[in-house]
Amino acid sequence: MIQLGETTVDLSNPLVIGAVVLGVLVLVLFWMTVTASRRAARAAEPLAGQIVQLAEGLKVVNDGQHVLQGRIDGVAGGQGQISQTMEARLATVQAEMQEKLADNAMRAQRAMTEMQTQMRDVLHGSSEKTTKSLTQLQERLATIDKAQTNIEKLSGDVLSLQDILSNKQTRGAFGEIQLYDIVAKALPADSYSTQPVLTNGARPDCLIHLPNPPGPIVIDAKFPLNSYEALVAAETEDQSKRAMAQFKTDIRKHINDISTKYLIEGETADGALMFLPSEAVYAELHARLPEVVREGFTARVWIVSPTTCMATLNTMRAILKDARMREQAGAIRKELKLLHDDVNRLENRVGNLDRHFGQAAKDIEEIKISATKAGNRALRLDSFDFETVDSDPAPTPLPPET
Repeated sequence: MIQLGETTVDLSNPLVIGAVVLGVLVLVLFWMTVTASRRAARAAEPLAGQIVQLAEGLKVVNDGQHVLQGRIDGVAGGQGQISQTMEARLATVQAEMQEKLADNAMRAQRAMTEMQTQMRDVLHGSSEKTTKSLTQLQERLATIDKAQTNIEKLSGDVLSLQDILSNKQTRGAFGEIQLYDIVAKALPADSYSTQPVLTNGARPDCLIHLPNPPGPIVIDAKFPLNSYEALVAAETEDQSKRAMAQFKTDIRKHINDISTKYLIEGETADGALMFLPSEAVYAELHARLPEVVREGFTARVWIVSPTTCMATLNTMRAILKDARMREQAGAIRKELKLLHDDVNRLENRVGNLDRHFGQAAKDIEEIKISATKAGNRALRLDSFDFETVDSDPAPTPLPPET
């Protein structure tokens, strides 16, 4: 227990203990509050200085703001003038741009129109060219179709020709027909005969009636195709030699037959023609067997192909024409005399006709004079002018008709 003056405090009493503890806590809190206040006062001193400085800064900022506002107002005024100037310039530029755009649009329109015209012309020309090209193409296709048809027909003809040439008799007939066709094209119909019978009983394919000399010339067609085809188809040298020997034998046999059968003195010319209906056979003969050709010359048998036969027949036609001209020389002189008489008679008649024309012109002129005078008299009668006029001269009498 503790004695505090007249009051005795019992330390074992819980209330007392609680009061003591509470008092101690109050003292501690007061002390802490005082300490904190001191510290806050010490800390608030710099803050107060900063607040004062901040207030001064705010004043300065406020003053600067007023200055800035003035400047902003000045800038706003200048900006208005600049804006007006810019608007005026923009209006001018816009007007110029509109003019330029309108001008460019007009130019573009003209250019587009010209381009359209050019394109139209080009397309029209291209269309015409295309149409022309298509027409030409169609014509060429038609020509190709026709040529294809001809080729197919020719293929059939070639097959038929192969069938013909494979047989000896038909091959001989083919040569004769080709010879007759060439002779008929080159000579008049009365200047040759086919399959004539000679005095020895031989029958050549064709006899040309030439005047003496040289006299009638025999043309006989020969076609040694088998030996020639064997020569062409030979693959070895031995086959080629055998085929060449056979080809030479056939040609010599044909030459000998023509020389012995168709050269008759006093009846035919002293030479004859052997017709080979193939240019290939003719070329092979002259290229590889020139000695056989010379043997034909010696035997007075001249070997001809379709081409050389036509040239020879043209020469014969000139000979026939010259001979017939000589035969008809008297008749020609007689016709010329009659022609001269006709020309003289025509000249006399033309002179008579010219005199008639002169007399007719003179009569027409006198008729015109009489018509003019008659017209003048009619005018005087119409105007009642009956003055005496000179009488017309007596008309010229017409000459008697001839």
